[in-house]
Amino acid sequence: MARMGTGFFDAKGHYFKTPDEATISDLSAILGKIGDGESLAPGIAHTLLHRRSEIEQLFTDHDRMLAEYEPVGAASVTRLETRLS
Repeated sequence: MARMGTGFFDAKGHYFKTPDEATISDLSAILGKIGDGESLAPGIAHTLLHRRSEIEQLFTDHDRMLAEYEPVGAASVTRLETRLS
């Protein structure tokens, strides 16, 4: 007898039973082949997905630091350019 079910698909259209499996497949594809022999990408993708909140916080902090970052000497170049104009 036919049954109805739910499936999830990665960007390549491959079927997976869970959203995690589909997302891990997409993350693995983005990472590409890592390491010799069998790729480490699926394991890394799994870790990325399950540590997502920590990783997102890391990038939030990184973006904040970039917004406040001024390379050494950049301020003096800006002042010099202002004086010359």
